[in-house]
Amino acid sequence: MSAKTKVAIIGSGNIGTDLMIKIMRLSDTLEVGAMVGIDPDSDGLARAARLGIPTTHEGVDGLIALPGFDDIQIVLDATSAKAHLANAARLAPYGRKLVDLTPAAIGPFVVPPVNLDEHLDAGAGNLNMVTCGGQATIPVVAAVSAVTDVHYAEIVASIASKSAGPGTRANIDEFTETTAHAIETVGGAARGKAIIVLNPAEPPLIMRDTVFCLVGDADHDAIRASVAAMAERVAAYVPGYRLKQDVQFTPVDASEPVHTLVPEGAGPVTTRVSVFLEVEGAAHYLPAYAGNLDIMTSAALRVAESIARREAVSTEAIR
Repeated sequence: MSAKTKVAIIGSGNIGTDLMIKIMRLSDTLEVGAMVGIDPDSDGLARAARLGIPTTHEGVDGLIALPGFDDIQIVLDATSAKAHLANAARLAPYGRKLVDLTPAAIGPFVVPPVNLDEHLDAGAGNLNMVTCGGQATIPVVAAVSAVTDVHYAEIVASIASKSAGPGTRANIDEFTETTAHAIETVGGAARGKAIIVLNPAEPPLIMRDTVFCLVGDADHDAIRASVAAMAERVAAYVPGYRLKQDVQFTPVDASEPVHTLVPEGAGPVTTRVSVFLEVEGAAHYLPAYAGNLDIMTSAALRVAESIARREAVSTEAIR
């Protein structure tokens, strides 16, 4: 059995800790070589230390100073958009592959079932995981776009307020901007919009996502089949991902002012496609209602494993 690829996780909060546990439990290609934080009393660093994983509470500088840093091949950043800008700049001279779980969007957007392979082929060094809402909804927009032109796509991500920690709340503006941009560049919509709702309900509710697409005349059965196939692809690595009901099609009356939503020159809009999703977390570290965080760590794991496998194949070919 070949040696596992060592990764470092920056961010010892909920997302970073869940990612650490996922890698340890699920991955046959990755090994956590370092857990990095800035709070010496964080639960994530304490858990990593108990598990025998090298830790530092001195941020990226502490990571670079660790004796095993030379063995780290992939760095997963689970901090914040602002922090990732500094982390990426600090790590740039060392040539590590970066998987960015923040909305910083330095590198290309990656949504695994839609465009992972093209970015692996391009050898991008900093891959951005968009946002939790983006990971849940952009595959659906892409599935509709595969059948017909999507003139406008709008997503609404409703997550439990309890699952939104300080980092998530600090990134709200970046969430909407980054997700909207990725709806267009990855999902294929001519224009995209993203809305996030922090639901304060008690007990906390599981993540729900709604996707609206404005399209022209199209084959409804083909759209249903495309969306269902995409949902299966996402569920392969996020088991709690599911369609809540059949895809809905609503005629758009010619009098509706949809011209305010679609870009100039768009074709006629005759139909609104509505898709309703639910994302339940695997509860590896986070509670099951935190599907928004689970889909991010699951997608990041998928990407990091794919990078590791591609690098292993390339190394073997050189030999």
